[in-house]
Amino acid sequence: MVAGIRAALAINVCTADVVAVEARKAAESEGRSPTVTTPLPEPVTPPDLQLPSLTERRATRLPADQRPLPALDRWDQLLHRPGREAP
Repeated sequence: MVAGIRAALAINVCTADVVAVEARKAAESEGRSPTVTTPLPEPVTPPDLQLPSLTERRATRLPADQRPLPALDRWDQLLHRPGREAP
């Protein structure tokens, strides 16, 4: 990593991406693999539980919506303004 920082500073760039690329180049040139080679642990399978849906739970607590449905009879007037031409 230090080699990556030095290389990035040598070209006057100090972003994390450049440091990471330069560190990888330095590690590869030294014959080391910059990747982690340790095996991953076995994944833990969670028990089969029935989890409640948050959306359903919230919907049961809300009062019924008493608003009227939207009227669409004036929709065409909104889409087609009189006196306006398309370019």
